[in-house]
Parts: sequence; C-alpha cells; structure tokens
Amino acid sequence: MKYIIACLFILLLSTGSLKAQQFINKGTIEFEVITNVKKTMGNDPFWEQLKDQIPTFKTAYYTFTFADNKSIYKFDRYDEKKAKVPEFLRRGEEQKDWYNDFNTGLNIVQKTQWGSLFNLKDSIQPIQWKLSNESRIIAGFNCRKAVGKILDSVYVFAFYTDEITISGGPCSVNGLPGMILGVTIPRMYVSMLATKLSVNNVDVNSIKPTNAKKYYSSKELKSILTTKIKDFTANSEDNEDNKNWINQLMWGILL
Repeated sequence: MKYIIACLFILLLSTGSLKAQQFINKGTIEFEVITNVKKTMGNDPFWEQLKDQIPTFKTAYYTFTFADNKSIYKFDRYDEKKAKVPEFLRRGEEQKDWYNDFNTGLNIVQKTQWGSLFNLKDSIQPIQWKLSNESRIIAGFNCRKAVGKILDSVYVFAFYTDEITISGGPCSVNGLPGMILGVTIPRMYVSMLATKLSVNNVDVNSIKPTNAKKYYSSKELKSILTTKIKDFTANSEDNEDNKNWINQLMWGILL
C-alpha cells in the first residue's frame, strides 16, 4: 500500500512539473508604453512654449498578437485617466503597426510622420545582445535581463521569458531566446512593459501586414527621413539640444 501511495505521489509531482514546463506559442500580450514627452522635446524655445500644455508622461497601450512564429504589434488606446493626450501628440499613432514573420525573417512596418504614410519592408534587423544573470517577474513570467544596442548607438535594456517561444518583442526589438516582456530605452525616454497575456480567442487573422502600393527598405527610408529632418530644422540653432532632439526623432521613426 505504501508503495502504491509513493508511486501516486511521484506521478502527481511529475504531472505538475510537466504543466509548469509547458511553452506558449500563441496569444495576445498587452503592453503599457510610457514616454516622457517633455524630455523628448528638449529645450528648444519653440517646444518650451508648449510644455505647459502637455503632460509630462504619455501612456499608451499596444497589443502584440502572435501565432505560428509570426506577430503583429499595434496601437490600441491611450490611458486618458492618467493624462489627457493633446491632439498633436496623437497624430499617426493609430496607424502604426509592426509585422514580423520569424520563419522567413520578413519585417513590414507602417508609420505616419509629418502627415505622410511610410511603409517599410525589409529583413528583420539583428540586435547584438548580452545576457545578464539579473531577473524579474513581469506579467507573471520569470524574465531574464539582456542588454542590446540598436541604430548603432542606442542601448536597450530588455527582459525576456523562454516560456513564450516566439523570439519577438514590442516595436522592432527582438532576437532573444524567448518573448521580450519588458523594454527600457533611456535615450528615448520610453519604457514598454507587458501587463497581461491572453491565450484564449486569439485573433490569428489579424496577424498580417498592412498592404501598401509602395514599400521602402530601411536604407531608403533613413535617407528620406534624414532629408526631411534637415528641411524641417533648417532654421533651428545648431546646438546640442537640437542635435539630441533630431536624434530622438530619427530613432523614434526607425525603431
């Protein structure tokens, strides 16, 4: 009798262990994205006039839907309870989306800037990561820290979990051995943190890129944006604050 009880106990432990080791390959993750708007504006006199009209932080929510090693990350809503977001800070947000096919390495991004719609189609850009022993719990998942660099000089601090199998993350941040649930980019004054995961009623049909008549490569888009930024800032002072603001603008568009 004792032998039977012992066997049942071991079986229960094994079953529990198997359940704990199950991996997730389909679901929808909600991200809370907090941006320090005033920091991104710098100290230019033009922006100084607007600072009293805007909140210090802008809080938005995005959804990351994934299945079959493909994903779509797109805007969902603002948190108006925390702060009212002025109309000029809203423009184009609803049209932003990032599609990744990790089977083929395809990346398609849609963004609106200066009233123009840009569609990028290119390979998924690799990020060089260094793993750390630091960990934290995000949305109920044990996550490990990694440090990477994007756009040549911008450091990204990320936390990922290998319990979610897709090698994705918010915006164009990806490339770790599991799903990135937390991102901080200090030079862009932004943090992106997963708040919850749903594995039920996943809208798989929504995981598709936005169709466009014309697509740009990353190189082409960077060239176009560089010209537009130069034209836009032609009459601005050539100082450190303006250089930082221009960098912020470029990074935000290309991320």
